[in-house]
Amino acid sequence: MGKITIFTDGGARGNPGPAAIGAVVDGKEYAETIGKTTNNVAEYKAVIMALKKAKELVGKESEKTKIEIRSDSELLVKQQNGEYKIKEESLKKLSAKIRDLKQDFKEVFFIAIRREKNREADKLVNRALDKKSLF
Repeated sequence: MGKITIFTDGGARGNPGPAAIGAVVDGKEYAETIGKTTNNVAEYKAVIMALKKAKELVGKESEKTKIEIRSDSELLVKQQNGEYKIKEESLKKLSAKIRDLKQDFKEVFFIAIRREKNREADKLVNRALDKKSLF
């Protein structure tokens, strides 16, 4: 398959507060609400969802596929790249899930991007939160 680029974002209105996750995986958009949680947990859950969607897209080719995850969460990127230690217990558990999902692919790497370069994923998060608030 080659390489898939993923843009992820997670957000909470209030911290903690109503939260949603969004991802653009190889041009396909995904978003969902995830209940009440923190912004950092939402960022992690967005990566988990995105890796699952990437696996669905490539199927058996996943072991030949490189994944590039782009996020505007400096904390997430630096923690996943081993530059920052993960201290929060909830993030340690989510990081373990990411580690397990990464094993399905040839390579997974994280790149920090500026917020304005992550507009599509951010829109997905806000759209999901706006829809949820209508009910």
